[in-house]
Amino acid sequence: ITDANAALGRIVPDAFPKIFGPSESEPLDVAGACAAMAALADAVNAHARARAQQPHAHPLPLKSVDEVAAGFIEVANEAMCRPIRALTQMKGYDAAAHVLACFGGAGGQHACAIARALGMKTIFVHKYAGILSALGIHLADIVAEAQEPVAAQLPATGSGTSDSGSSGGVMAELEARLDALEARARAQLEAQGFSGGSVRCERFLNLRYAGTDVAVMTARPADGDYAAAFAQAYQREFGFTLDRAVVVDDARVRATGAASLARVMAAASGGDSGSGAAPGPLPPPWLTQSAYFTETGRVPTPVYRLSDLAAGHALPGPAILIDAISTVIVEPGCTAHVTAGHNVRIEVGDAPAPAPSTATSAAAVAAGAPAAKGPDPICLAIFSHRFMGIAEQMGRTLQRTSISVNIKERLDFSCALFGPDGGLVANAPHLPVHLGAMSEAVRFQLRYYSAGGPGAAEGLHEGDVLASNHPQLAGGSHLPDITVITPVFDGGRIVFFVASRGHHADIGGIAPGSMPPNSRTLAEEGAAIVSFKLVARGVFQEEGITRLLMAPGQLPGCSGTRNLGDNLSDLRAQVAANTRGIQLVRALIAEYGLPEVAAYMAHIQANAEGAVREMLREFSLSQGLPEVGTVRAADVMDDGSPICLAVTIDRTTGSAVFDFEGTGPEVYANHNAPPAVAASAVIYALRALVDRDIPLNQGCLAPVTLRIPPACLLNPSPEAAVVGGNVLTSQRVTDVVLKAFRAQAASQGCMNNLTFGDEGMGYYETIAGGAGAGPGWHGRSGVHTHMTNTRITDPEVLERRYPVVLRRFALRPGSGGDGKWRGGDGVVRELEALRPLTAGILSERRATAPFGLLGGKPGAPGLNLLVRATSGRTVNLGGKATVRLEAGDRLIIMTPGAGGYGLPEAGSESSATMAVKRLPLDVQGVPDNMPNAAPADGEGEATASAALAAEERAKRRRLGSSGDAEQQQAVLKGSVHEYKSMQETA
Repeated sequence: ITDANAALGRIVPDAFPKIFGPSESEPLDVAGACAAMAALADAVNAHARARAQQPHAHPLPLKSVDEVAAGFIEVANEAMCRPIRALTQMKGYDAAAHVLACFGGAGGQHACAIARALGMKTIFVHKYAGILSALGIHLADIVAEAQEPVAAQLPATGSGTSDSGSSGGVMAELEARLDALEARARAQLEAQGFSGGSVRCERFLNLRYAGTDVAVMTARPADGDYAAAFAQAYQREFGFTLDRAVVVDDARVRATGAASLARVMAAASGGDSGSGAAPGPLPPPWLTQSAYFTETGRVPTPVYRLSDLAAGHALPGPAILIDAISTVIVEPGCTAHVTAGHNVRIEVGDAPAPAPSTATSAAAVAAGAPAAKGPDPICLAIFSHRFMGIAEQMGRTLQRTSISVNIKERLDFSCALFGPDGGLVANAPHLPVHLGAMSEAVRFQLRYYSAGGPGAAEGLHEGDVLASNHPQLAGGSHLPDITVITPVFDGGRIVFFVASRGHHADIGGIAPGSMPPNSRTLAEEGAAIVSFKLVARGVFQEEGITRLLMAPGQLPGCSGTRNLGDNLSDLRAQVAANTRGIQLVRALIAEYGLPEVAAYMAHIQANAEGAVREMLREFSLSQGLPEVGTVRAADVMDDGSPICLAVTIDRTTGSAVFDFEGTGPEVYANHNAPPAVAASAVIYALRALVDRDIPLNQGCLAPVTLRIPPACLLNPSPEAAVVGGNVLTSQRVTDVVLKAFRAQAASQGCMNNLTFGDEGMGYYETIAGGAGAGPGWHGRSGVHTHMTNTRITDPEVLERRYPVVLRRFALRPGSGGDGKWRGGDGVVRELEALRPLTAGILSERRATAPFGLLGGKPGAPGLNLLVRATSGRTVNLGGKATVRLEAGDRLIIMTPGAGGYGLPEAGSESSATMAVKRLPLDVQGVPDNMPNAAPADGEGEATASAALAAEERAKRRRLGSSGDAEQQQAVLKGSVHEYKSMQETA
């Protein structure tokens, strides 16, 4: 970025100290920066000329050196704007309503452009901006804090500090605690030499609504009404308030000893209130140099030294202000004012119209005639940031306004932006399993309400919001994931869709949490919604959605949703997230115009398509495949159901056919996966295989044809149970795709879904495991992998909200497979029930080990144990089970490790040696040597060899005639001994 600013003339070399080069005595090398940018421009233009020769290719414009350098600046500025937008939005603030304060020596070089992008009208540049962090440390106040936990209910708004009744008693007790904390904090500062008069104290209560987890540290208001101040802060940050009691978690006092030097410097600076004296005429510039701005092109730009300017001087842009520690760029359309304190205030005006490009289309150069405008690479990067920023801000809004632990804490949701055809344009980095499937959900609703569809007569109107979750019929993933879709209208027609998908903790069915391990039909898994107008012409349809969510209770053995209030609150939060997305899409259209926005939507998808085609060609060549060649991979579920994949790549077109022929039939269980989930796994894997920085979007699937046989595990009938397919089978499909491309050993292949609850409460979580190793990296331990991207609930939140105690949550050392690159380790998670509960575990990789690749060893399979409190009896629950817990019973979930990659290097420890070194569980009621200890040398060799032979025969039958040596090795080496030992010991 400094090179780009130097090449553009926005840096004054003579103002920089001579500290560069090997001897640290040379000036800034502007000539070197210009030469490097010229070389980049040559490479960019060579690519554009080559592309112009390709038939049917979009022509790319040629770029001048200045335009290439400015492109770096524009993309960097947008990359800085994204987190500013996201973080301010997360706290409920609008950046445009505030002043942009910048610091750092280069902060002033980018301030005008960033302020414009954020809609901010004023910039403040402190006179010590270049060293503001160091100055802040030097002048920082000395702070002492005292805090202690409180368990009390705050009096209602209006009680203030009155001493009437129980309310007054609670407040009096809180004030007494705060008095004691203040005395402790003051004593700490007085011990450091501060006198009592120089110490300022602030009082806080950490408050939250009863039954929620997000606390807001609330400062004592002037009137003493903490409840009202809390409600105001909560409304600003989360967009709503709740009709619930307010709970005090903590009391806190912050004592501040003001640094005397700060007061001395403030007095010396004279403040910024203005002296009233006329500034006099503007001095002549120190020098004038050529600088490039997008709005003007190259123009002579005056350079002023701040020391030559007086308070009240105004400098219209373009101009450059310098001092010993920073450079400030005043862009065209902006005006800088020197304040009384010799700081700089910049008023940001509208930017002039951009200067005509000095470059032209490569196609026009090649053909000698004008050509249609192609995608500008700089604009492509900027629009990628903007589209992704919209999805990110939607996610922030959803997290901010939701109530349930699943969405607010575990982040089990996704937000995305779609084109008018329903194709994915951009998504925030949420859950991959949602993102590929959401596109099909949007397209289904588009077909449903279009001509010839069931909803054609009703149609879609501005103010409509749709809800859907049916996996087989409407592009859902599984029933707990409800998708809320809002069309974006412009001029009476749909130009975009925004959508959010959130996992609801309960939507009815046969088990609390709506993730039943033993469901056999879709009806047993909860409410199924094909299409419903959640909002009709702006009116939220609470009665209708309530009726749908309670409908499963009419079936024998089933219940309606067990937490309707949270369902409705989270659905409203999804509507609010979509509304935020619509606002941002419309703002983008207002800024650039609909034709430009729509064009770059298509360009971004085309760019992703080109990247995937390039990757497919490169892989085909690296494997020595013919012009049209095939690679294959397979794996089996714990019940023996095979997942088979043949990828046929055509290098001439850069396309591929992903054929799942040979995959097992639909199962009488719930790990069937709808086609949209398989598509999600494929699009995720393709994006992961592309080493270019592109957003995941529909273009990734454009070169791919998916062939999934009907009535198979990945394309089940509409009434089949599928709740496990989204969370189990999706992971195994991903492993198979990555195995076909020789890209990564198997990860844990599971999400380890744990539910518990009773008639009035349901809880759901997914548990981390090992990540597969790959060429050049060890697998990560204790992480969610691939299709999930949720986080675990905080222990404090879990134990406060639910009747359980978290006894253990730790890594499971040694459970990752050996190899040149080792697989990641799984985890151990132990929960104790405090009252009778129904619990369910839905997991995979309990019977088959995560495979290694290219000589890497398999990871350890997982194990689910129940320890009874009354008898101490330990029971192996298997991979999928529902169990009744009594108070004191413990669940122990040991998640799988992951496979290793490549042959272990000479001298490395074998998997058996590593197994002996694994950490014992040391859990009461569970033998210390289980499940991680390997059998002693010579023990059980006869039975083990028989088991190995039987396992090998079964494995060959499951894999047909392919004789997959790597897959057999994954089962034969390191896993059978251990798994049989686990079963026998349990």
